[in-house]
Amino acid sequence: MASEDEARAGAGEDGELMRRVQTGDEAALGVLMERWELPVKSVIARMVLNASEAEELAQETFVRVWQQREKFRTGAEFRPWVFAIAVNLARNRLRWWRKRPEVSLQEWSDEGAVAGSEQGVGALERKERGAAVREAIAGLPVRLREAIVLFEYEQMSYAEIATAVGATPKAVETRIARAREKLKDALRRWV
Repeated sequence: MASEDEARAGAGEDGELMRRVQTGDEAALGVLMERWELPVKSVIARMVLNASEAEELAQETFVRVWQQREKFRTGAEFRPWVFAIAVNLARNRLRWWRKRPEVSLQEWSDEGAVAGSEQGVGALERKERGAAVREAIAGLPVRLREAIVLFEYEQMSYAEIATAVGATPKAVETRIARAREKLKDALRRWV
């Protein structure tokens, strides 16, 4: 895990890259894409539970970064801003799926998106537990899911999550607490 100094340096670099992107520097966007593609894809995949959709939405996220580059405030952190775009795209896709119920979210999600290929009894139990966690997270309401994913998997602060999802830090704290309660109930067998 990166130290706080490394994180601050990275945030400063991201800000400088976004300043260059705002002037039309496509190479700077390329650097940001290389740096942030996997974290963005990971957040989206945990929300929509589909690897190919996550890939598509991650690409769309960076298209939006380019299109909305003028909206990025100088001195603001890039991480919450890019995650806000990604979360909104994931929300929109989930809404779209709900309006088109001919394909269920469960059928659409692919098990291989997060699981690896491991062997042995312990590996089978880890795979089962992982599937149970993914299913429990998938069962959360979208607002709770996005908060817990950003907090637990991306280690974002309440303030950063609030920026990303358009809520107050107190609302984020409440959403995370509610998500944890629901997950605790859903995963009682594994606790």
